[in-house]
Amino acid sequence: MAEKKALLSIEGKELELPVYSGSTGPDVIDVRSLTANGYFTYDPGFVSTASCESKITYIDGNNGLLLHRGYPIEQLAEHSDYLETCYLLIYGELPNAVEKEQFQKTIMKHTMVHEQLIDLFSGFRRDAHPMAVMCGVVGALSAFYHDSLDITNENHREVCAYRLISKMPTLAAMAYKYSTGQPFMYPRNDLSYGGNFLHMMFATPCEEYEVSPVLARAMDRIFLLHADHEQNASTSTVRLAGSSGANPFACIAAGIAALWGPAHGGANEAVLVMLNEIGNVENIDEFIERAKDKDDPFRLMGFGHRVYKNFDPRAKVMKQTCDEVLHELGLQDDPLFKIAKRLEQIALEDEYFIEKKLYPNVDFYSGIILKALGVPTEMFTVIFATGRTPGWIAHWHEMISGDYRIGRPRQLYTGATSRDFVPLERR
Repeated sequence: MAEKKALLSIEGKELELPVYSGSTGPDVIDVRSLTANGYFTYDPGFVSTASCESKITYIDGNNGLLLHRGYPIEQLAEHSDYLETCYLLIYGELPNAVEKEQFQKTIMKHTMVHEQLIDLFSGFRRDAHPMAVMCGVVGALSAFYHDSLDITNENHREVCAYRLISKMPTLAAMAYKYSTGQPFMYPRNDLSYGGNFLHMMFATPCEEYEVSPVLARAMDRIFLLHADHEQNASTSTVRLAGSSGANPFACIAAGIAALWGPAHGGANEAVLVMLNEIGNVENIDEFIERAKDKDDPFRLMGFGHRVYKNFDPRAKVMKQTCDEVLHELGLQDDPLFKIAKRLEQIALEDEYFIEKKLYPNVDFYSGIILKALGVPTEMFTVIFATGRTPGWIAHWHEMISGDYRIGRPRQLYTGATSRDFVPLERR
């Protein structure tokens, strides 16, 4: 029983609503009894609605805090790696040495995809957006790996999790290779997760590709910093699709579709578009003034965040990684990156940006890093989807493992009331 109650008075009638407290964060008011009394809540965008109970990720936007299973993202980025963070998200605890080694071996031994899956790519145009390709091929995994699709079976759910985490980088790299007309590169399980992805992206059969440890670590951090972000649009989509009993491959494909939107996963791509629009360091002051003008449609992309009202904690780590990558590749003097660095300096020093808390976010730095690595902008969201996969899986698994109902939001209906049909000849 809830210790606190909220009283709602409607036309002289009082309704008592339970108030629950989580382990941290705001209390929530349980409004489920409203339906029996003839009312719904109205919350466009679900910005004030807790759609589920979860133990996976916690965000405190006012204080710039992001915790995965209680561990601050900064500590995970500094001391952990992507696959260990995957284990943490899915199983709830950090692995010991034996568990970590076994998990890594399992993931890296399943990076190959079914050979017949390769034939699917020929059905897409070469100039198709890679996210369109990913929506199709990830959903198609259920047709190739249908031996473990019983969602009520915990072992089946675990096998699906392994397959998705291991095969997403392979599919992502294949989507890129297909768009360039280059041959697909098979995974190399002797490399790290991030190093293997770079190998599949940029290696060719005719020459040796040496994976830089600095760049492999940067790729690993990009995946890690995107691994989960609570109940965002794509994660909520995965949960909603999963609530119908859909198989996990279909649910993740639905998440990819939601992530594709420019308001969600496409933000880092928009950063590069903005930098190219500015064009030169000499033009920055003009664009800064335009950004401050509320009547000007121009907006600085990669600054501020809907959730974080303080500095995005992921951005601090991504900034460090960005500096390491630019130094490793000798790109400190690249014109595009000079614009980015100057914008960053202005945002951290200008009173307008400080007052409005428009700090550089994770998309600002990740876009710069991926550009430096040679990744085309249309692949940015694909890489985001690859990194977010364990978060999607963890939330899907958490929901399926507990008590849940099929998602069924209601509405405030403002259409026509009941009326009689008019025959065609009388209209």
